Amino acid sequence: MTRLFSFLSSAVLLCLFSPAMAEGIARPAEHAGGTLHLAAQSSPGTTDPQVSYFMAMYQVEAVVYDGLTTFTKGPGPLSRHAIADLAESIPQPQDDGHTWIFHLRRNIRFSNGKLLSPDDVVASMRRIFRVNSPTAGPYYSNIVGGAECLKDPDHCTLENGVIADNQAWTVTFHLTRPDAEFADRLAFNHAVILPADTPAHDTGNSAPPGTGPYRIVSYDPSSSMRLERNTHFRQWDAAAQPAGYPDRIEYRFGSDPESSVTAIENGQYDWMAENIPLDRLAELGSRFADRVHIVDFLNLYYAALNVNIPPFNSLKVREALNYAVNRHAMVIHNGGPAVAAPSCQMLPEGSPGFEPVCYWTRGADPQHPALRWEAPDMEKAKQLVRESGTAGQKVTVITAQQPEYMAMANELRSTLAELGYDASVRSMVQAVQFGYIQNSDNRVQISLTGWNADYPAASSYLRTLLACDMFHPHSDNSINISGYCDPDTDRLMDRAADLSVTDRNAGDRLWAEADRRFMAQVPTVPLVQVRWVMPLSARVKGDVSAPVYQVVFSRFQIR
Repeated sequence: MTRLFSFLSSAVLLCLFSPAMAEGIARPAEHAGGTLHLAAQSSPGTTDPQVSYFMAMYQVEAVVYDGLTTFTKGPGPLSRHAIADLAESIPQPQDDGHTWIFHLRRNIRFSNGKLLSPDDVVASMRRIFRVNSPTAGPYYSNIVGGAECLKDPDHCTLENGVIADNQAWTVTFHLTRPDAEFADRLAFNHAVILPADTPAHDTGNSAPPGTGPYRIVSYDPSSSMRLERNTHFRQWDAAAQPAGYPDRIEYRFGSDPESSVTAIENGQYDWMAENIPLDRLAELGSRFADRVHIVDFLNLYYAALNVNIPPFNSLKVREALNYAVNRHAMVIHNGGPAVAAPSCQMLPEGSPGFEPVCYWTRGADPQHPALRWEAPDMEKAKQLVRESGTAGQKVTVITAQQPEYMAMANELRSTLAELGYDASVRSMVQAVQFGYIQNSDNRVQISLTGWNADYPAASSYLRTLLACDMFHPHSDNSINISGYCDPDTDRLMDRAADLSVTDRNAGDRLWAEADRRFMAQVPTVPLVQVRWVMPLSARVKGDVSAPVYQVVFSRFQIR
């Protein structure tokens, strides 16, 4: 353990004090050109940017598509807000926060050569509802007409909510109530702007045209993806959308993490989607420390508990598992304390609204909270299981096949077995598992998953993952995997959002209260927050990290 900690500490210093970090976004240099080689264990799902909700595809789409706003594609603080992208600037809201008027940049073309127009913006916002985008409800239903579009997406018009003016080259949004996060929501990939004639259904393996520096020219989920330059792209803002160094990006699927690390060491791949297997950390630290970067980002690994079926429809059982789980072991499974920390609440540290509190640790409860997780309380957990009368029931943990997921899932299985359940683990490739655990028809009791912030906001965790309107029975796009609904807490989150318009600090205090309410009812088991350990090949030059995206492929300079 000492050697592991020493290696990771060195890597942290290399990342924090590297010259590339100090320079910020890389400037054009002699290293433009070449092919960037990426590796992943499995494909990242649909290429439709308004449907995809998988981090690996989000990273690809960041260099293919643009929204009216975006997040800086370079290093910087975790708490950051949107900047202008296809819009010339982020406007000051009018009409007491109900009206936003965006002026579009001119002479921007999609990769098919079509000129971007205000009509494309209107059509793209309408399409969010028509394709049943996972965030249509929590992020965009505040647009006038959005609530009706949720009820009848096939006939969604947003006629009075999003208005194009092709003479002034503007798009006007009318909201039902002020929204302090509206510019940030528009920066998320579900609000990217597509050609108006893009089909109103999930395009699957056929990527729609975008306005970014690259275009997806081929995609076979069983083997590979290929990106090439968008010849119609002309850089308008290097912070919003850098022109890009590589001429081509080759993404190969089917490489397990062990093989990917070796291939990166040998220069066959330049980057891998998965985290480094634990048994390779010391090797990388001793031989390739200058090629390992640590990336901070808002994230959380957690277990979603189905509150609508046994045994987790019992509050006592949910409390028991939260008391019993060994979060220290979860830290070890994710690389140790230098790159992981135990989590006891649904807001990760660093998020707006985060206030440290832990109900489910030895010596604590909702009436006597601790500031942080200290140790499991198996005795109290077993007592709660006995009181619930559920011991002996079969419980299956559904997990992705990545090594860190498998290690954590087996830890959960062992904990459940010690509590008296007939526990087992079932694994799937992540692209399949993520949709499977969302669909209530599959009657998943407990699932292991992770969440990266869509943007730096408390709502990105609490509202997105646990609000009533995020539970959609019989759907693979039901990100409230627990099926949890508490209208009172939803109203509290609405008040937090409204208050944040005029007083962000006061709003954050209400978000912290909502976090405590959720954890008192424990529809989930928060486990661990991690830092990303990212090895790069010797061919890569420059700092390619960015907190929201973790990594920006267009900024890889290939030697």
